[in-house]
Amino acid sequence: MSHVTQAPADPILSLSTGFKADKDANKVNLGVGAYRTEEGKPLVFPVVRAAEAKICADHSLDKEYLPIDGNQDFNKGARMVLFGWDHADVTSGRVATSQTLSGTGALRVIGEFLVKHKSSPIYVSDPTWGNHNKVFAECGLDVRKYRYFKKDTKGLDFEGMIADLRAAAPGSTVLLHTCAHNPTGVDPTLDQWKQIAAVVKERALYPFFDTAY
Repeated sequence: MSHVTQAPADPILSLSTGFKADKDANKVNLGVGAYRTEEGKPLVFPVVRAAEAKICADHSLDKEYLPIDGNQDFNKGARMVLFGWDHADVTSGRVATSQTLSGTGALRVIGEFLVKHKSSPIYVSDPTWGNHNKVFAECGLDVRKYRYFKKDTKGLDFEGMIADLRAAAPGSTVLLHTCAHNPTGVDPTLDQWKQIAAVVKERALYPFFDTAY
């Protein structure tokens, strides 16, 4: 296997590795954004501990293989959280859900789906999460960019974004971040989301939402 080239280290995860190795008592972790205690330790919410205890005590969970699309109770709960507990599209069966291995695994699955069904190119925000470009390119998608962030104002380049989406070929896929845009943290307002939706519909684009948080 000597011909296999070592992939470069992930810059964000490398920060976390360096943080753990640093012996300085006053160190601050600027890597992965996660909750911490006053002592800098990972914070696990009490509700998560309670849920873990409830799952461990439930002996009806028999560890059998799941269906190909995952745990059906999980899938149902995910649909309801995203679209509303009693939304007609959820209760009618119009919304389909599939459980995957992590968020990156979900990106790979949808990327393969888009390639198979000819929904290329895919437009991603400039900038976007580093894995987006790599995962979609490996799937065989033609990855393109739409303007998103203004460095001078540290805000949304809404005019540039809308102009680029209007210029996209009908049938293209556009990746949108539902909230907490990675890596800028800049999100459209409710009114801007409505305008984005109108352009997506007008240009017959396929909206694809990465809901990371």
